[in-house]
Amino acid sequence: MRRFTPALLAAVALSTGLTAVPAQAHPGRPAAGPENCTATACHFDVPPGTYDVTVLLGGDAASSTSIGGETRRSLLGETAVPAGERTARSFTVDVRTPEGEPTGPEGTPGLDLTLGGAAPALAGIRVTPARHARRILLVGDSTVCDQPGAPYAGWGQQLPRYLRKGLSVANHADSGESTVTYRENPLLWATVQQRIRPGDLVLVQLAHNDKTTDEATYRANLEALVAGVRDRGGRPVLVTPVVRRWFNADGTLNNGTALLVNGLGVDHPAVVRSVAAAGDVPLIDLTAATKELVESLGVAGSKALYLTDEKRDNTHTSVHGATVYAGLVRDALVAQGLVPEGKVRTG
Repeated sequence: MRRFTPALLAAVALSTGLTAVPAQAHPGRPAAGPENCTATACHFDVPPGTYDVTVLLGGDAASSTSIGGETRRSLLGETAVPAGERTARSFTVDVRTPEGEPTGPEGTPGLDLTLGGAAPALAGIRVTPARHARRILLVGDSTVCDQPGAPYAGWGQQLPRYLRKGLSVANHADSGESTVTYRENPLLWATVQQRIRPGDLVLVQLAHNDKTTDEATYRANLEALVAGVRDRGGRPVLVTPVVRRWFNADGTLNNGTALLVNGLGVDHPAVVRSVAAAGDVPLIDLTAATKELVESLGVAGSKALYLTDEKRDNTHTSVHGATVYAGLVRDALVAQGLVPEGKVRTG
């Protein structure tokens, strides 16, 4: 447990009386203080950009607090603090319009945070424009995106909870998109490409909706996305798609439905692997990782990862499943040296 000096406590605006009063943040000047919060939420009237958030958690009683933001993003996992103590946590958040899916509603201007957990307790908060943050941009479909409504969740929606201050997620995944439609829609690839800065990681997972895309077109689209990232000085990372929960009688997922082989016989994960190898592109083999996990859990145990019981849906993940799959992405990013180990959280 960290100890705090009076100066640090003042910096995060320690207070027990939380009221909702919007505050403005300008470059170099923080929007600080619990005056921007109620017992369950905070709002900061800031323009689009990347922001560092430092929270001071804890209270007179034992507490357990999680923090979400914008369109149901998980920004900080549940954090327990003993009675009478305080602990600080920091993270970096992307604020943009639209705040969720690129083709969805604009959302609420500014930065909105929500307080959750078994016994939430926020003692102080500070929001400051980030000066040295590195970004992870996500290009993907509904299994990745910031899903607007429960019980759905994309793994990109949960990835921020695993990242520390200085590393943010800009999730530009959009429901229903294929490699064809993502490149064609000006709200998607053309917009994302213009936002890529030198050094940004750009993770690309598109396959679920390429049901009628032939292999040559699918390969060419992936190659074009990789080239477009590199043209902007970014670093592309290809991600094979998460499996569908579609078991064979022997308890394996060795079938085209589970492993994303389309009606034309195009083996999407295999093509992604091939493009990555030929173009010297880092690869996160999420198909292999999720296949191993789902098979290990079995028919019954794997239901919790998907919306099998809630929606009879074996493609889209629950919040739990998205969180687990985001953890697999985090592990791969660290293992390949794409993200420093010191920049991630374990829970």
